[in-house]
Amino acid sequence: MNAYWIVNATIETGFNHDSRVTETCTETAHLKIEHETITEVTSTYPAQSDLPVIDAEGALLLPAFREMHIHIDKTYYSGPWKAVEPAVDGIFTRIEEEQTILKEQLPVAEERAKKMIELLLQNGHTHIRTHCNIDPVTGIENLKATVHALKAYEAYLAYEIVAFPQHGLLRSNAESLVRQAMENGATHVGGVDPATVDRDINRSLETMFAIAQDYQKNIDIHLHDPDSLGAFEMEQITDLVKKNGYEGRVTISHALALGDLNEKRLQQLGGMLSDAKIDVTTTVPINRPTIPIPALWEAGIPVSVGHDSITDHWSPFGTGNTMDKLATLGERFGISDEVGLNQLLKYATGGVTPLSADGKQQWPTPGDTASFMLVDAVCSAEAIARRKSILAVFGKGKRFVMEE
Repeated sequence: MNAYWIVNATIETGFNHDSRVTETCTETAHLKIEHETITEVTSTYPAQSDLPVIDAEGALLLPAFREMHIHIDKTYYSGPWKAVEPAVDGIFTRIEEEQTILKEQLPVAEERAKKMIELLLQNGHTHIRTHCNIDPVTGIENLKATVHALKAYEAYLAYEIVAFPQHGLLRSNAESLVRQAMENGATHVGGVDPATVDRDINRSLETMFAIAQDYQKNIDIHLHDPDSLGAFEMEQITDLVKKNGYEGRVTISHALALGDLNEKRLQQLGGMLSDAKIDVTTTVPINRPTIPIPALWEAGIPVSVGHDSITDHWSPFGTGNTMDKLATLGERFGISDEVGLNQLLKYATGGVTPLSADGKQQWPTPGDTASFMLVDAVCSAEAIARRKSILAVFGKGKRFVMEE
């Protein structure tokens, strides 16, 4: 359908106050969708319209999620169950495993990636940033499989692909492969732990920025290094951002060191990240100190959540359920009031929330991309806190329905 109406949707309009916010106010709305855009939001459905109609039956309309850190190219998902082997040598255990796992999985990489995409779509995601292995084991073959998989769903999805030298940009001599990836569908240059994996912070980071500059691509780097080491690497990244004019073009994934620093050091580094317009993605880990997500946001550092994996040789615990992840974030930081829960949505939508923190209505509006979901909840706060079910997902104006 190029044009249609969604009628009887519930949208949020403000907060009800009684010395404090006590509840979210809502009303019934009807939305006209044309092609990929919301073109009208009204409380009165036009009686003379001859366009097709989808009845939301009172379901809550929320903006679609953005999955900002996932690896769809190497997964056990949709295959046989397999638990994780102990990582006796940390990340290097996983890198060693990949010498055989990647070759074994390559014949099913595209099929399994498609299953991951379908799971993410069902869970409300209409934007996916996936990291994709670029390594000497399979070259850019995983990238080819990933591009094919994503293109199969581009009617619903926006997507980004990070060329990720998992085995080390320098350690595995992957620069030429990453450059090939830039010419074969990758949208971002990736990297991993310049100190512990590449063993040369400056050369690793400078090589990554050089590739990005040559191809005019953005950067998304995995940074697991903790404490002062990770903080030093982030300082080096901010220096290179300013040197190369890359403000607003760099993401640090995980940024685990931010969970290890004292308040004074965190404020100092946070100021540097904010000045460089660097954003951060996190899985909201609970097996180590969690990065201070709300404090980072308040300091002007955008933070997005991601699932990293669903089930693979790194972890078997992924679900793709971002409503659940936001609830975990709320629990972790003691956010349980109406406004606080309402605003958690921003960590999964690129900052888009139906209401601002002071209750001003700001979504949906005519001109917005028609990517949204219908949820079995009375408001955003309930949807997140009670991990409510997603009833329907629309990406680029099209309803996603699983094929039988």
